[in-house]
Amino acid sequence: MPATDAALSHIPFPPQQPLVGNTLHSLRDFTGLHRRAMAEFGDVYRLRLMGKWRVAFTSAEAVEYILTDPDKLFSNAQGWADALGHVFPNGLMLRDFDDHRLHRRIMQAAFRKPAMDSYLSLMAPELDDLLAEWPVGRRFGFYPAIKDLTLRLGAHVFMGLPADAPEAETLNRDFIDEIASTITVVRKPLPFTKFRRGTQAHARLVGRFHALVEDRRNGTAEDFFSQMCRATDDEGRHWDAQEIADHFNFLMMAAHDTTASGLTTMVWALAEHPEWQERLAVEVAALGDGPMTPEMLGAMPLTDLVFKEALRLVPPVSLIPRRALRAFEWNGIPIPAGSYVSAQIAMVMRSPKHYTDPDAFDPERFSDNRAEDRSHRFAWAPFGGGAHKCIGLHFSTMQVKAFTRALLTRYRVARADTGEVVWKRIPIPQPRGGLPVTLSPA
Repeated sequence: MPATDAALSHIPFPPQQPLVGNTLHSLRDFTGLHRRAMAEFGDVYRLRLMGKWRVAFTSAEAVEYILTDPDKLFSNAQGWADALGHVFPNGLMLRDFDDHRLHRRIMQAAFRKPAMDSYLSLMAPELDDLLAEWPVGRRFGFYPAIKDLTLRLGAHVFMGLPADAPEAETLNRDFIDEIASTITVVRKPLPFTKFRRGTQAHARLVGRFHALVEDRRNGTAEDFFSQMCRATDDEGRHWDAQEIADHFNFLMMAAHDTTASGLTTMVWALAEHPEWQERLAVEVAALGDGPMTPEMLGAMPLTDLVFKEALRLVPPVSLIPRRALRAFEWNGIPIPAGSYVSAQIAMVMRSPKHYTDPDAFDPERFSDNRAEDRSHRFAWAPFGGGAHKCIGLHFSTMQVKAFTRALLTRYRVARADTGEVVWKRIPIPQPRGGLPVTLSPA
């Protein structure tokens, strides 16, 4: 049972709106809402979101405790169930403890180095072809363009489909509907609602993936989906067709949506700070010509700094929810069993306790001589941590570096608008207005 209002009465909270609590506040101004609450209440407070009280923890120490879960207190599955359960019911994020560990071990086979090297060989030339289609000297929205590119790239690398396959557009529409349904206030599949469109999209996607399993399991293709179909753990166990379809549905969403968000933040920063764009262009040029190789990934340290800073400023996931299975105490504050809690990683990564001038774009803060992110092991945690740390973090970094090389070899990018870029932070960050940009030849 959820913790009752009475059991949580000792935990302070900011003003609420009738019926929706803090849901609209969070959607409109996530960072502002939490900064005001932190200034008034400190590191622990509660918000009413999507009809439930959720206790927010905003210190690196609390984030570490929740994500590493040394006392086996927190359910990841129950934490995410409200938002994701209807569209990703059996994905890796919706599993706990031994069940999660078993499924993660099998999935890990698709992220080993030989598999990763094969993905890079598929990805890099396709990126060059896709970027060649982008307009030069004409304003366009970067965010919708990168969403389309990462989905088409994902269809190629993950599913073995041609990047120009008409199916990619259909998949993208269904993924958009799935994500939109995760934060809608109406949580029933009523006609004409986002929730209903999301559940219908889920059924279509899972059905499509399920139908591919037998053929891919018996084949030799090197795309991600085929690797998943053949993946086993050290004891030879593999997934059935439904498990593969459920896992792949979640991974396809995560791979293209979160990477598109991260790349948008990175390109926004490079457009705002052209001196860093030129530094990365020099780094890319030093890699030389020819196909991108795994060795080149390690020769892009400046790209690492910029990507880390982009994820610090606008992480693809702003908070990580859990549910307390048993009562616990944090810094003298009792938290009852059944409480929904959230590790507020976005707020930790904007904290002056860990970062100088935390709202500024400053990639050098990650350099060895400053290493501000090492002030606490969870001062920088855009990929989460503990047993549920993002399994695709190295794939994401590889894709970002391949994109950066392809982009800056061909183009320079500039903002097409003046003024501040406003970010819609949840469920997955995106710039309002799509981040209009213009490209010029390198």
